[in-house]
Amino acid sequence: MGRHAAEGPRQPARATLVLNSEYALDRMLRFPLDIQMGEAYLRGDYDIEGEVSAVTSIGDDLELTPTTLLRLLALLPALRRTREGSPEPLAITAKLEGPSHSRGRDQQAVQYHYDVSNDFYKLWLDRRMVYSCGYFPTGTETLDEAQAAKLEHICRKLRLQAGERLLDIGCGWGGMAIYAAQHYGVRVLGVTLSEAQLHEGQARVRAAGLEDRVTLELRDYRDVLAGGEGQFDKISSIGMAEHVGSRNLAAYFETAYRALKPGGLMMNHAIASPPQPRKLPQWVEGGNFAGKYVFPDGELQPIFETLQRASEAGFEVRDVENLREHYALTLRHWADNLEAHGEEARETLGEQRFRLWRLYLNACVPAFERGNLLIFQSLLAKPDEDRRAHVPLSRADLYV
Repeated sequence: MGRHAAEGPRQPARATLVLNSEYALDRMLRFPLDIQMGEAYLRGDYDIEGEVSAVTSIGDDLELTPTTLLRLLALLPALRRTREGSPEPLAITAKLEGPSHSRGRDQQAVQYHYDVSNDFYKLWLDRRMVYSCGYFPTGTETLDEAQAAKLEHICRKLRLQAGERLLDIGCGWGGMAIYAAQHYGVRVLGVTLSEAQLHEGQARVRAAGLEDRVTLELRDYRDVLAGGEGQFDKISSIGMAEHVGSRNLAAYFETAYRALKPGGLMMNHAIASPPQPRKLPQWVEGGNFAGKYVFPDGELQPIFETLQRASEAGFEVRDVENLREHYALTLRHWADNLEAHGEEARETLGEQRFRLWRLYLNACVPAFERGNLLIFQSLLAKPDEDRRAHVPLSRADLYV
């Protein structure tokens, strides 16, 4: 049984900060806070005992009016024990070259995140290595069960049929491609920009005996039609659109629309930004720590912008489901798994990268719990020549 949902209402998170350096407070209490506190943790200026998520969500718990903010600023000099110059930048910072969201730079960004180490990801992902939000129909599922349920949920939404051709954009380690081929008898082309994912995914395809039905390639989403395979019956894009960028979102959906046969369906599964404004001012907590150290060039769009670009490309929006609570549960499983394999992770990545991932996974938990981050599955249809979208009148078939 998945322990996270079975425990009942969660108690408020508790954590203690342990300062390891005389410069710790000075480094932590600068703006923007997300960058400064994050980098201080990566350097080891302080440790977190207890629930890391309690520290990462501290900005959300502050009720900052202009008056209280001014009072806090006045207190900062007294809180700092000593003063020093800016520390040296961390070696693990993402360093990308070329124009933003060009083919070359996108590949650098993907490889910075995903080519860390396949062995590292195996420590905390499920057995299929599905690196996206799981699906917890009852809330009691294990991580393996939740990821299998998510893949099944997507296959049912796409109404996959034996013999169809599926394009999986951003195929990761092959989890979706292998599941769809095994359980629905489809033929799959999966594309990724990560060489590490590609090699592991191809090995998993061979181990499953699916070389005749699943092909994984190193290919940009903009070139999905360059291989001469023709159009596809269905398309899945799971946790990939976050890498596209707002400027290229229209081209992303236009490419997918051209790659899909008339009457076909596309599933776009992606994290989204919330519509409400930030609680803290941009200059207080707006350094984009995740963009600097975790997902360089990653961009999140509000769901209305995603659906608008899809519609402008010619898609008809048929279904939209928000799974943010499911992602919070998924992230708790991931964070717990990483904690349980902390020593192995340190040996694989080194102390700073282990701290980075520990901080990042735990920070995302309250973000999804509180709605500061959202995730949507959007089912998109390409109408046929008679303007028909090939979906049932009811969603009942998804739950039988």
